Amino acid sequence: MMNNKLAVILVLLFAVLMSLPWLVPHMGWVALFAFVPLLCLDRLADFARPKRFFLWYFAAFLLWNAATTFWVCNATVGGGIAAMVVNASIMSVIWLLFRLSKKKFSGIVPYIFLAVLWIAWERTFFNTQISWPWLTLGNAFARTTTLVQWYEVTGVLGGSLWIWGVNLGLFALMVNLSNGNFASWNLRCRIALPLLLGLFILVPAVGSELRYSTYTEDNCGTVNVVVGQTNFDPYQKYTSVTQTRQNAALLEQFAKGMENNSSASTLLIAPESFTADVCINDVNSGPSVQTFLSFLENYPGSEMLIGASTYEMFYRNSAPSPLARSFGPGRWYETHNSALLLSNTREPQIYHKSKLVVGTELMPFPRILAPIDDALGGVLARCVPQKEISVMHLQDNTPFGCAICYESVYGDFCTGYARKGAQFLAVITNDGWWGDTPGYRQHFSYSRLRAIELRRDIARSANTGISAIINQRGDVVEETGWWVPDYISSSVNCSQKITPFARWGDVTGRVCSLAALLLLALLLCRFLIRKG
Repeated sequence: MMNNKLAVILVLLFAVLMSLPWLVPHMGWVALFAFVPLLCLDRLADFARPKRFFLWYFAAFLLWNAATTFWVCNATVGGGIAAMVVNASIMSVIWLLFRLSKKKFSGIVPYIFLAVLWIAWERTFFNTQISWPWLTLGNAFARTTTLVQWYEVTGVLGGSLWIWGVNLGLFALMVNLSNGNFASWNLRCRIALPLLLGLFILVPAVGSELRYSTYTEDNCGTVNVVVGQTNFDPYQKYTSVTQTRQNAALLEQFAKGMENNSSASTLLIAPESFTADVCINDVNSGPSVQTFLSFLENYPGSEMLIGASTYEMFYRNSAPSPLARSFGPGRWYETHNSALLLSNTREPQIYHKSKLVVGTELMPFPRILAPIDDALGGVLARCVPQKEISVMHLQDNTPFGCAICYESVYGDFCTGYARKGAQFLAVITNDGWWGDTPGYRQHFSYSRLRAIELRRDIARSANTGISAIINQRGDVVEETGWWVPDYISSSVNCSQKITPFARWGDVTGRVCSLAALLLLALLLCRFLIRKG
């Protein structure tokens, strides 16, 4: 019979340990043994064979999701609850397949299957229409970046593999110690297992520390930047605060940032969705754009990167896409979450956000849902993403990438900026929807991982904080506080080097996905053969 009290303790211990890296700075290392309680619970179930054991690990994963991402409910209660329940359910299905594999596989094979299947799911979750990869295991080190400087080779899924490898190694050592096998091994085996486990823990950690301490910033030039943090409550920004007032507050910050700036050219960076009066068909005619261009006349050679909710008009008989809305016979419009690079010497450059947030921006399966939405009067979000990543170019032709909000969570996606020549990154976002919760701190810390993976400096502008300059080691060079109007006047280094991760992409994820498919196919064959 299952010891329910012990099971509750193990579930709670797992939830606490696995939540710490997302909630407390410098605690990423805890993830290296956080799965051990859940693995112990699974071993207890092997002996007790309880009914409905699925509920135990569903409870464990739900507690982990709730403890780390509860803040989503501040913006949307239904969406937050759905994200937590669905994410926990998928994690539980992976664990269920692991338990099923024990019936057909022996030894360490089921545990290998568990690890590669989990990582394969994480990789898949980066590329699905409905995507929520916030709790990718490798993100546990987002505030312990000195341990994962090797993300420049593997990306975050290398961290997921490290976490699984250490957890499974520790669990294997515990099992062999508890059942007496360890004492019966010969001396070489008793030395080998702890030694290999120790090396698997220490080599990545020590190697990372050495890489961190010896890394020298690549610098093929510098770009002066002024980062604005306007600090308008997002729930009032679009309703009770006029765009004129917002523009004046932003330009006041930019003017202060330029006071001690002797550079002939500076990139001024504003947050995501700062203005909503921009029509793609004629960008320069928008009132806000005209105000910004007038301001730039005072600073010849400088440019302005602005987040904007834009729209594009179409005059044709049929809709240009399933996401288009009609505003009369033969008239359509599409909406975008965009970044605009403005200058007085050339036409605006435009980038549309590609990775959209489900519910507030993304309509999945638009050919099915769009007609239903039309019948309801158009209540669902319909942002149109850019199909392919692109970079922008400053007046001196320096290329850079601009990740808009949620895009900065996707490491493999961001490699596209580096491959297309981006020499630094800008991240523009609006994190105030969640209030003063771990959400905005987690989102900020993920930019540090992107800096390491690509070895690119990052200038981050957030409407309510945290705005920052992040260097190529993932260090925060300068940052603003939360919920205060502020600015940063600084510079970023440019780099032309391409990291192995940027060059080859997510090799760890691809290898684990292949291994998971092969083992899943083998498991299915063994079940079918028995039935036959």
